[in-house]
Amino acid sequence: MKIKTITCHEVYNHGASLQEYALLTHLNSVGHDAETIHYKPFFLSNHFKFWSVANPKYDKLFLKQLYLLLKFPGRLLDLRRKKNFDLFSKKHIATGKTLYKNNDELKKNLPIADAYICGSDQIWNSFFLNGKDPAFYLDFVPIDKLKISYAASFATDAIDNNLKPFVKEKISRINAISVRETSGVKILNELGINNVLQVLDPVFLLSKEYWRDTFIKDIGSNYIFVYDSDNNQQLKKIAQKIAKQENYKIYTVDKHIKYADKNFYFEAPDCFLSLILHSKLVLTNSFHALSFSLIFNKKFLVFNRLEKINTRMRDLMILTKTDYLLISEENNIEINLDQIVVDYNVVNNIIENKVNESKLFLEKAL
Repeated sequence: MKIKTITCHEVYNHGASLQEYALLTHLNSVGHDAETIHYKPFFLSNHFKFWSVANPKYDKLFLKQLYLLLKFPGRLLDLRRKKNFDLFSKKHIATGKTLYKNNDELKKNLPIADAYICGSDQIWNSFFLNGKDPAFYLDFVPIDKLKISYAASFATDAIDNNLKPFVKEKISRINAISVRETSGVKILNELGINNVLQVLDPVFLLSKEYWRDTFIKDIGSNYIFVYDSDNNQQLKKIAQKIAKQENYKIYTVDKHIKYADKNFYFEAPDCFLSLILHSKLVLTNSFHALSFSLIFNKKFLVFNRLEKINTRMRDLMILTKTDYLLISEENNIEINLDQIVVDYNVVNNIIENKVNESKLFLEKAL
C-alpha cells in the first residue's frame, strides 16, 4: 500500500526527526511504500533564517542592522547543525519532492496515496499553531480516502472551548484514530469521539537492538546526559551534584547549557541516540529523551517544563510505572545516583505489550 504521512517535518529537533523516521521505517518493514509529505507551513519554517528579527523593538532600520550584525556570527555557526540534520534527513527520511506550505496547496495538488497518516509528535498541540492547522488533521484528504492518525499528540490536558468545534469536526473525518497520551483519549471522549486508542510514540515501534545497530557510535562514557529545554535550575543543581560525587562529566545537546563539559548541539540525531545509550544518567524535560531512556533501559530523572506541555512525559511515565522519577517543585529533594532505580523487567514487559497493541492498531487500520 502506498502511504503518505504528515508530521512536524524538518524542524531540526532530535525527537521530531527520529519519530518521523521510525514510523516510516516500521511501515516499510511490514511491506508498505511510505514517505513523508514535504509540508513546511510558515510557522515551522523559521529555522536558521539569517535576516529574521525575533524582537519587534529591533525592527527599525539602524537597530535592525546592528541586531543582525551582532547575531550574524552565531547564526553562521548554527548552519553546522542545519547541515548535519539535513544530511540525516536526506539519508534516512523518504520525502516527497513537492513542497507544500498550507492546507489549500495540499488540496489543490493532492499527494497520491492509498492511505494517509497524520502523526506522531505534537501535531494537535493548540498551544502552538500546529493544533490549529487543518492539514495536520488530514483535512486536505478527500472523504473517500483512508485517513489514520497515529500517536497524534495534543501535548496538554485540555483544549480551549473555542477550538473544540474545529477539532471535533476535523478528527471526525478520520477513519482510524489513535493518540499518544491517555489525556488525548479523554479530550476526544469529551468531544463525543469514542473510537480512540492510546498507542506508543513511533520510536517504540523499532527495537532497542535496531536503534543500537543502525545508529549508535562510540561517544565515550562516565558522563551524565542533560537535555533541558528550559535551563532548569533544579536540573542543573542535581546534575552538578551527582557529577561531582561520581566524578562524571556533563554532556548536552542544548545550545544554552553553559555548565556542560561538552556540548553536541551541532550534531545530528544519531549522536543524540549515542549520548543517551552510553550515559550513566539522563536528566531531561524532553519527551523523546525520556522515550529513549526507557528503550535503552537507562537511569533517568524527568523535570516539568515551564510551558504547559508536561502531559506528554507524565502520561508515558504513568504508563510505564516510572512516574516516581518525575521531579517537580513540590518534591524538590536531594537525590543521589543510587536512589534512582528502575525495574526494567516491569517496564520492558509493559512496553512490549503496548508495542504489540500499537502495531496491531496500524495493521487493522490499514
